[in-house]
Amino acid sequence: MKNGGRWHGRRSAVALAVALALAPACALAQATLDERILDVREQSRFVPDKALAQLQKLQPELVAASSYTRAEFLNQMSTVRMRLGQNDLAMEAADQVIAFGTSLRDNVIIAKGMLAKTYVLFAQAEVDAAHRMAFAAEKLALTTTDIPLQVQATITAGQSYAEQGNFPAALLKLQRAVDIARPPAGDAISLVAALNALTKLHTQMKGYENAAETLAELLTETEKLNSPGRMAMAKNTEYGLAIDSGQPKRALRVLQESLDLERKLGAERMVGITLVNLSDIQLKQQDYARAVQYAQEALQSSDKTRDKSTEATARLNLGQAYIGMGRLAEGKKQYELGLARYERENNKPDLQAALREYGEALERAGDLAGAVQAYHRERNISNELFERRRQQAMLELQEKYETEKKQRQIELLSRENQVKGTEIDNRRLQQRVWWLLALVLALTAAVVGLLYRKVRHTNAQLEVKNLELKAQSTLDPLTSLYNRRHFQDFMRGLTVQERADDVVGALFLLDVDHFKHINDTYGHAAGDAVLKMIAENLRIALRETDMIVRWGGEEFLAFLPAIPRQGVDEIARRILLGISSQSLKYQEHEISVNVSVGFSPYPLVPGGEPLAWERAVNLVDMALYLAKAHGRNRAYGVRGFDNFHLTSMEAIEQDLERAWRSGFVDLSVVLGGDPDQQPPPTEQTNVVSIKHAAGKH
Repeated sequence: MKNGGRWHGRRSAVALAVALALAPACALAQATLDERILDVREQSRFVPDKALAQLQKLQPELVAASSYTRAEFLNQMSTVRMRLGQNDLAMEAADQVIAFGTSLRDNVIIAKGMLAKTYVLFAQAEVDAAHRMAFAAEKLALTTTDIPLQVQATITAGQSYAEQGNFPAALLKLQRAVDIARPPAGDAISLVAALNALTKLHTQMKGYENAAETLAELLTETEKLNSPGRMAMAKNTEYGLAIDSGQPKRALRVLQESLDLERKLGAERMVGITLVNLSDIQLKQQDYARAVQYAQEALQSSDKTRDKSTEATARLNLGQAYIGMGRLAEGKKQYELGLARYERENNKPDLQAALREYGEALERAGDLAGAVQAYHRERNISNELFERRRQQAMLELQEKYETEKKQRQIELLSRENQVKGTEIDNRRLQQRVWWLLALVLALTAAVVGLLYRKVRHTNAQLEVKNLELKAQSTLDPLTSLYNRRHFQDFMRGLTVQERADDVVGALFLLDVDHFKHINDTYGHAAGDAVLKMIAENLRIALRETDMIVRWGGEEFLAFLPAIPRQGVDEIARRILLGISSQSLKYQEHEISVNVSVGFSPYPLVPGGEPLAWERAVNLVDMALYLAKAHGRNRAYGVRGFDNFHLTSMEAIEQDLERAWRSGFVDLSVVLGGDPDQQPPPTEQTNVVSIKHAAGKH
């Protein structure tokens, strides 16, 4: 029965394409048919199965319809098929729209077909292809006079930029979409769609004040539509703002209101998304039983609609709830199924957040090895995204510099042309009026002097801009510490030599404990304040000759070029206590902060050959994760290597904890503890050296 239904749908689409190519146009009852197709378009957002039935009823009337109406029918058929999970039929219909528009040389029809194809590509997790199609569709749509089409295409392009992490470009696009959609040129539905997308972007960018202002207008405009479906969409957007800005009670209330509206509509796809969000709220409140209930209901809903994105998120929530209940194997299975979808979509920001929550859940459940593995996966994505953002910022800065440089060159050439024109006029005047020669020469000298001073001033400004560019490429803008690129350039030029005396270098890598909890509880502005406080504490704890680096996110790295070998553990203790002894007063809250640290002397020399600095940092990073996995607020240090002839550096790097337990690595542990109860530094009672003999484990 199911296969027969699919075959019949495909056959109908082919027959319709033939009918569109051969049928004559007719203006009789055209407005009525267009209005009914428009009603189906709105209905398909919420109950696509009913919308499909309505479209199939309208199909016989297309024989006498205009080209535009027939193309719009095919376009809506593609959208409905996509929302029902029938992506192959949806793609076929979208391609037919593009081909039909091309045969008519109608850019409106072609652009609509390209947008329909964009949405199918998204549904198939072909994200890069979808982004390219979205940008091409917007470019074509803006050449037409169809305002709703322009708004839709601009929204889609803005959302594509946001998925790529290019938030400035996304913001410009969505603000432009709102401007286009406003009366008198725009229409109410287009304005609501644009405001909805802009509110979500402000929320994603943590601009909660702007998001709240846009949301207020969105709710006002949605009320005017008297559409339960549109109001449910607006309520879901309000939920996103409430949960991100730390208003859980408002978020729960809004979700329950939205769920009532969606169930009355029979909007199963929206019901699934809302159930996922309800399970997420229960997870945050650690009510795992209700989280499981909502996640399972969401899976049942997504199975009906074939909504793979909702299914993936529901599995992540279900896995996290199972892990919280102690059902570790079931939880891991569900979590990995959800992660697989994110990986296929190449959705790096969401994948990073999911892996971080995965590691925290496993850590709470006592699966330290699984937690470390999840943290390493998250760290790799974090480094990739950090590097991508840094390169984007550098490109934008370089582009701005080049633009200013070209503008200065244009202005200078313009002045030079003016000078040449003045000289020509002077020659003519010299030939006609000899007695004005002295005055003209004096005037020319004055103009040349002024231009010379202008050129000197321009060159001075250029030098200042070059210095600013160099500083911005070296320092982290939030903390004013060195950035990762500067440290990498420094280490590449550093000559590594093992010293015979008792003086060594040292590397310290630290990560803020429970930093996500700080952001979720107090907001991202509080998180930024915490990072600034830690940067200041590191400046106090270390010397001016030591290099302190914002390594990325909530991580810091310090390189100490020369310290006594026996003082490495003491510096780790000083860092731990210096930070934990301080608290940050933010608004009406007092925030206490701890860090976990990985460290080692530098260079590290296993088997007589110094390690490259990259491998030394990687080893310190692994020690940091051991500190995280074994309780946080402590430091794990790699002192050296034993029995190195029985192992290899590759084996140690693959699993540092196993290498330590096998007796190949000498670790020391510095405990953080309560700063008011710490013993004097000379006693070293909170520093533990841990060795395991080879062959005992």
